[in-house]
Amino acid sequence: MVLSFGERGDEEAEGGRLPGGQATRSPPCHLQLAARVRGMTKEEPGNVPVGDQGCLTERFEEDRPRLRGVAYRMLGSLSEAEDAVQEAWLRLNRIDTATVENLGGWLTTVVSRVCLDILRGRKSRREEPIDPRDIKASVVRDPESEAVLADSVGVALLVVLDTLTPAERVAFVLHDLFGMPFDEIASIMGRSVVAAKQLASRARRRVRGSPVPSDAGRARQRAVVEAFLRAANTGDLEGLLAVLDPDAVMRIDGAARKAFGAVDAAETVREMRGATTWAPRLIALSRGLGERSVQIALINGSAGLILAPRGRLVRVVIFTFANDKVTQVENVGDPARLRQLELAVL
Repeated sequence: MVLSFGERGDEEAEGGRLPGGQATRSPPCHLQLAARVRGMTKEEPGNVPVGDQGCLTERFEEDRPRLRGVAYRMLGSLSEAEDAVQEAWLRLNRIDTATVENLGGWLTTVVSRVCLDILRGRKSRREEPIDPRDIKASVVRDPESEAVLADSVGVALLVVLDTLTPAERVAFVLHDLFGMPFDEIASIMGRSVVAAKQLASRARRRVRGSPVPSDAGRARQRAVVEAFLRAANTGDLEGLLAVLDPDAVMRIDGAARKAFGAVDAAETVREMRGATTWAPRLIALSRGLGERSVQIALINGSAGLILAPRGRLVRVVIFTFANDKVTQVENVGDPARLRQLELAVL
């Protein structure tokens, strides 16, 4: 069964459709192009007649949104996804297109392999989570488009996908998000079908989180966190206090305090006791957070919040519950702590 993490029907992920929404068929011009290219001499592989270059470009552009959707879910970066798609275009222009029976499948294979190489390179030089101020200062080709795309996929899913190995991520995205058969995935990855299934299965367990005897407790936790987030975002102090235990504790580490703007934040944790003491301050600080960047997720098996602008994890909020009330709220921004957390989609 294909999981519906993010809508595959959105513009970035949708393939096989024209901008107007109508279904497409393999363009006749592509078949005509292949027929004409077969007549070329072997000394001219990859050469496309000038009159047919536009046809090939048109066919590629029809596949671009789908390819970009695949690459973005594999890489979590719109700029890298676009680079991977562009690399597929360059490779397409270097081959004999008459040898390609299924152009869409060939392009998906190339993009997936390029993404796998990027992920492997990234894993070997793993960087620490990005500071929120660094994200604001970083150069992004189209920050609004990337924010919308991250929102459509789900920032929690992007964060969890980033914890997978390169092979697990590729297998999971291709099968669970795009419904590709395992025999095709195995061919792309150079693995056996059994190995491809195992990779996707391991990824699926990590994305979903550890199984629990009953989902009832987790559902109650989610309801409490949703009420907490809604009250904080809307400035509803009474609603926020309603989900907090009167003696609730707020703990904020040094990295999180710096992100909130504290200039004297040390590496030590600051602790505040009593919900009425710190709840108004929390509401004031929450006004600067974009709703797209904050999402409910499983953190070490319990419902919590992650802050991940454009899918890049910078901070989490860990809750402790008792009798359907929040007894402790812990803001964690320390990169070392973040790497130790077990995250899953809720």
